[in-house]
Amino acid sequence: MAANSNADFWRCINLLKLQLQSLDRIDTMQKSSDEVDEKSIVKPKTLSRDEAITKLEEIILTIVEDISQNKPPSLKYNCRNSWKNTRLVDTLYSVQFNSAVGIEMIDDVSLTEHRFDSIASIGKFAATLRVMAFCYTLLQQDTYATKRDIYYTDVPFFGNQSVVDSIIDNIACMLKVPRHCLHVSLSLTIGCIAGDLRYREHDGSYVDCNDSNSGTMVSSHVQGIYNLHSDAKFVLVVEKEASFQRLMDDNVLQRLHPCIIITGKGFPDVNTRMMVRRLWCTLQIPILALVDADPHGIEILSVYKFGSKALSFDAHSLTVPVLKWLGVLPSDITRLSIPHDQLIPLTERDKCKARELLDRPYIQSQEVWKQEIKTMLSLGFKAEIQALSSISFNFLSETYLPVKIKHGRWI
Repeated sequence: MAANSNADFWRCINLLKLQLQSLDRIDTMQKSSDEVDEKSIVKPKTLSRDEAITKLEEIILTIVEDISQNKPPSLKYNCRNSWKNTRLVDTLYSVQFNSAVGIEMIDDVSLTEHRFDSIASIGKFAATLRVMAFCYTLLQQDTYATKRDIYYTDVPFFGNQSVVDSIIDNIACMLKVPRHCLHVSLSLTIGCIAGDLRYREHDGSYVDCNDSNSGTMVSSHVQGIYNLHSDAKFVLVVEKEASFQRLMDDNVLQRLHPCIIITGKGFPDVNTRMMVRRLWCTLQIPILALVDADPHGIEILSVYKFGSKALSFDAHSLTVPVLKWLGVLPSDITRLSIPHDQLIPLTERDKCKARELLDRPYIQSQEVWKQEIKTMLSLGFKAEIQALSSISFNFLSETYLPVKIKHGRWI
């Protein structure tokens, strides 16, 4: 029987939707009382092709001027791997209420510099210029390429794909623009999405996410999709592909109709994160997450909700701070009496990761999350989503999710 056959079933979801929409309206209306602080936040701006070309030319002109003055040229951008360069915008701890952004990058606090006269960084300097030149050509010709395409222009020079991936992010950070402004498309996505969602791809092709029993691949051009329509009551973000497919096999889309489920198949790729963000911005419906009750699952949950240090410069298109943790909660282990043989002892690495999470600024702002992590450490065990099947085969789809959603058991 579909969940919506019970008129009371959606009461908590509808209430959460109204609360989140109200917060979003407050955020839109509220202005910062601290102009200096507001100006220090990096806010990537989508540029036209001509504007992006001009930005690249300005950087090259600076290099030429340095050379003409017998100065060693260098490239500088905000360090993407330092907590010093980030600020958590949170309803409880920030000077400004902002429900639309998680971890933001603060400008000019800690810089990364690649110098031409440094043996340690001349290679990165040269590789960055090489990729910038490629992007410049793409923009001039108004064509697109993937990061993989750039890598294969000179495999021996770049060494491996991760070098190109990092450079693209560095250039976007340097220019303070979303990466698609460089005309570099993301590689093919790994995420899957299913449910009450229809839209047009950037090329005009029609996508109905209800058409496949195994889900539809998340668009590789999320910024280009349009005419997005849905009657879904909520979005469920699922950590792992196996759990996603199990829900599909259990007809969860019918049981909890209308809804959307999406998975990044583990640590989410950028396309999947952009899609979750796009769903929130367009539909303004609750975003719930189902992850393993372990440090890795909580890390993935945090990336969806708050973002990451490395991509904090583009937080405005990647994070969903309104996301709620539906399960599996560490406290569910004892509350549901999950059989002991289904639990996995925490390794020393798990414990270190959990303690590291507790020190993260965004976790410190979430008191209930902190308590859940401490509960996990106290128990000394972790549990995967699949462990719920030990209670009963269809417990996840028939009982766990419907009960939690009906009674608002998210944090």
